[in-house]
This record gives sequence, structure tokens and C-alpha cells, in this order.
Amino acid sequence: MNIKKELGEKIKRLRKKRNLTQEQLAEMIGIAPRNLSGIEVGANFVKAETLEKILLALNVSSEELFANDHIKNPDELIKEINSYIKLIEKDPKKLEQVYKLVKYSVAE
Repeated sequence: MNIKKELGEKIKRLRKKRNLTQEQLAEMIGIAPRNLSGIEVGANFVKAETLEKILLALNVSSEELFANDHIKNPDELIKEINSYIKLIEKDPKKLEQVYKLVKYSVAE
């Protein structure tokens, strides 16, 4: 995957996480929605000035935006989590630890 596509996908996920449409975010950062669409699909690389505005609008740091933990989409993450559960399902102690972690994460 290329850097433009990775960055665009992360911006899109963060935008959706904040319940913003492309039109809303584009207006917040002062660009046309079609330009934001191009950034999100990896067709256009974001300019530095626009990137700064995106970081402010989405309330994220550059470290968070460029972290590599965003590469997998939610379906891939669920699949991977399920494979880990299968590995520990016969170990009651580990299964209990995972249960507590998930339970308390959801409760926050």
C-alpha cells in the first residue's frame, strides 16, 4: 500500500469516528469536498497547510495520524482478534484476562 492511500484511509477513519461527512470536514478545512475525497482515496497527496488544518479539525496529533496501527481495517481486526481468541480458548486464565480487558474497555 502506498503512503498516499494509507494516509487517506486514516483521515477517512478519523473523520467517520468523529461523525463528520466529507462535506463537513472539507468546509472546516477550507477545501472542496472533491479534493478531500481525492485525499481519502489516495489519489491526491495532502498539502502541508491542509494537513495542519485536518489535524486541528479532527483533534489529533501528527503522531497519531502517522502511527502504523491504522493499517488494518475493522474487518481485518475482528478476524485477527477471533484468531487470537481461538488460540487461548482452552486456557481459562488467559481467556478471563481477555474478557476483563474487553469488558472494562467497553465500559469506559
